Amino acid sequence: MTLATAPIAAPPSPFDDPMSTTRILFGLRGRVPRRVFWLYGVLGPLLLSAMAEMLLGIVGVSERRAELLTTALLVWPCTAVGVKRWHDRDKSGWWVLVWLIPLIGWLWTLIGNGALRGSVGANRFGADLTGRF
Repeated sequence: MTLATAPIAAPPSPFDDPMSTTRILFGLRGRVPRRVFWLYGVLGPLLLSAMAEMLLGIVGVSERRAELLTTALLVWPCTAVGVKRWHDRDKSGWWVLVWLIPLIGWLWTLIGNGALRGSVGANRFGADLTGRF
């Protein structure tokens, strides 16, 4: 006689994202933890920007035009990640505009979204995803 055993679920990977990449980069609803902010809102755009500007430079696009094209490409995804990160802190997505304030806005955004934990538990923008990741 054998006992039926349920398969053991693997623990979640630290590289699993709380939502699809498309939703992280293009949607304005929901919440994302700090890790997603750093990966998709800071590190990813910096690397993509550097790579795109280098490749555009290689094909003969002027430095200024390459910078403008890269910035135009990244504005919406960075805004979407920022909005969801402000949502995690239980603040309106309009807080994303604080980065427009020279120097202070950038620091405020990096500290507020990159260092401070979001609200514990569910808030008006959705469930707390930090505990899962």
